[in-house]
Amino acid sequence: MGSIDAAPAIHAIRAVIFDYGGVLTISGRAAIRAWTEQERIRPETFSAALKDWLSRSAPEGTPIHRLETGEITAAEFDRTLAARLRTFDDGPVPPDGLLKRLFAQMRSEPAMLDLVRRLRACDVRTALLSNSWGNNYPWELLDGLFECTVISGEVGLRKPDPQIYRLALDRLGLPPHEAAFVDDGAPNIEAAQRLGMHAVLHTDAAATRARLAELVPALRQDLPQDKERR
Repeated sequence: MGSIDAAPAIHAIRAVIFDYGGVLTISGRAAIRAWTEQERIRPETFSAALKDWLSRSAPEGTPIHRLETGEITAAEFDRTLAARLRTFDDGPVPPDGLLKRLFAQMRSEPAMLDLVRRLRACDVRTALLSNSWGNNYPWELLDGLFECTVISGEVGLRKPDPQIYRLALDRLGLPPHEAAFVDDGAPNIEAAQRLGMHAVLHTDAAATRARLAELVPALRQDLPQDKERR
């Protein structure tokens, strides 16, 4: 289930900051599963790379870290990642366009985009804070949804570095306790909580909407009664 830190007061919430991949899109696991099946990639080889490069125990400066902060290009990362992967018949994986094909599977989640629109209709400010993997965001769908955007590859910082959260807050002109943060990654949520932000660990659209309704009372009128009582 998603979680929200207990303090500070609910009435203080003035903005909600959203992650992109796995929050405003289908889950990362679903996208990765579709991608590995399409590419005929042995999923355990990709899982091993993620563990080495993105887990809590990963050292600083892994290929994913450097991709997210813009130190290497997507094409460079494609080659590095492809070298770690194998196909079902134990063959090599072609590197060209590898990430692009992964992000083609990461379809937008209409219910979450609707939630952003509803928040704005309730006069709650919204922002986007995303660790980029060199991907192109669907700005035609996101246009007008966010007051500001902070993309890791553009600012040279990545979650869970507290500086990137402070940058988003500075662009909104708000202290941490007046903002909520929604992300599907526990380390990113924990970093936001340590700064004093309200935090929602995203699992699905319905649960996130219910949790945000605890912080933004105007959302409650749209919730079914059984959801509101949870």
